[in-house]
Amino acid sequence: MSKYFRNAEARWREEDLSREEALKGLDKGEDVSEIGTSIILFQGKMHAINILGTEIWKLCEGRTMKEIVSELSRDFEVELPVLEADVNAFLKNMKELGLVYEE
Repeated sequence: MSKYFRNAEARWREEDLSREEALKGLDKGEDVSEIGTSIILFQGKMHAINILGTEIWKLCEGRTMKEIVSELSRDFEVELPVLEADVNAFLKNMKELGLVYEE
């Protein structure tokens, strides 16, 4: 089974204030998908990712898709098929950008 890893050449940082804003919004049941909680710099481009993307990104340290989804399901109140689809779409996009790879 494939394991996912962040590209070591990508530099990133988590934005603490944006993270707090997103977490407060989640607690209120708000849509926080447009709040960028992390910035990734890679090959001269900057990518902003939301709270779910940030958490997926942080878990790309040799985990399988199943392990990532399992970990996230503890923190995010969302139906499992929806979470699986979101994780799959995020990882596919990150692979296309060269930010994540599989082994």
